[in-house]
Amino acid sequence: MNILVADDERVIREGIRRTIGQISPDHQVFVAAKAEEAVRIMEEQRIHIVLTDILMPGMSGLEFMKISKRRYPYVKWVVISAHSEFSYAQEAVRLGARDYLLKPIGKNKLLELINNLTAEIEQDNDMSKQGERLKASLRFLREGVFQRLASGLDIGNLDIEPFIEDYKHFYMVMVQLDAEDRSIRLEHFIVENVLSELIELHGRGFVVSYDRQSLLGLISLREDAGIQQFQSEVKDHLTHYLKIPFQVIHSGLSYDFSTVPQVVKRMREASASQVLELEPMKGSGEKAIDVALHYIKEHFYEDLSLEKMASVVFLNPAYFSQLFKQKTGQGYKEYVTSLRLEQAKLLLLNPRLKLAEIAERVGYQDMKHFTQMFRKRYQLTPTEYRQQQNINILLSKGTPPQ
Repeated sequence: MNILVADDERVIREGIRRTIGQISPDHQVFVAAKAEEAVRIMEEQRIHIVLTDILMPGMSGLEFMKISKRRYPYVKWVVISAHSEFSYAQEAVRLGARDYLLKPIGKNKLLELINNLTAEIEQDNDMSKQGERLKASLRFLREGVFQRLASGLDIGNLDIEPFIEDYKHFYMVMVQLDAEDRSIRLEHFIVENVLSELIELHGRGFVVSYDRQSLLGLISLREDAGIQQFQSEVKDHLTHYLKIPFQVIHSGLSYDFSTVPQVVKRMREASASQVLELEPMKGSGEKAIDVALHYIKEHFYEDLSLEKMASVVFLNPAYFSQLFKQKTGQGYKEYVTSLRLEQAKLLLLNPRLKLAEIAERVGYQDMKHFTQMFRKRYQLTPTEYRQQQNINILLSKGTPPQ
């Protein structure tokens, strides 16, 4: 039996692994500190039971479970939560989790849970398992053939007529990801599951991985469904889950399967001619920026590097920077600088405060740097600004300047 423990707290995941090793040494336990590691393990190992923390950086345990259930329907899910997160645990059970564990996790409760789930898994019908494997094998074969066809590669003597009969008219939808020279295994996994789920909801079809940065969906929509609405739903869902820029394009309605390679080529060319941009912010991305703005206003005088701020809201720096500019209309550094200098202008009206003290209060430890930034923004030094404001105050009171 293979068990996966996904929790960002090392003491929790290692404690569970150690306890399961003591009570059930025949089970193999894998651990992951974040969703991306968990996705990799589930792709490489046949996992039977997943114990996932409710709140993990980047993607919550609920989101991880929700997007994984379609691809791994046989997996038994258990959520781990603190008492303060109990409502989340109840939601997880509603979504299909078999049980939940409250921290701190007791040894007896864990033993009972693992034994019960093991018994359930062993009672699964062997014939159902074989049917599941056969169904999965046929799916991989079908998708592999279509992937070669879409790439313009030879498919040999394979007869695809029965396959074509199911798709007398169809659309193709391509999702292009901005890889940014890093692993996007989790993003690929998210797109595949979201796109597959929406295809099943609105018609029939499937999804293939076209290359490292692209996924291709084939879909025959029901009569009451439109491709624009479908594309919009794909964007809405992916905007909620993805933390990198992406693009969604569709082919238009097609009737001739032999034109698939040419249509895909045109979609690739159309995608390449456009700069990938972040879709309109919704869901977790927008909430993250709202949290960031509140945090900046409360801590503007502290060290607020882009990297630190991005880590506060669990986003990678590049994605955070783009989201921030889309939300505020300003670059992150420009926004923080403006906030600090506006606060400095207010403090300069207090004649009892020294310039060095004001600089420190607004986040500048170096007086020279503070003066340079102030002059660059207002074409006056802090001292000149203070003198100018004092003159204005005196004139407004009718007192001639000395």
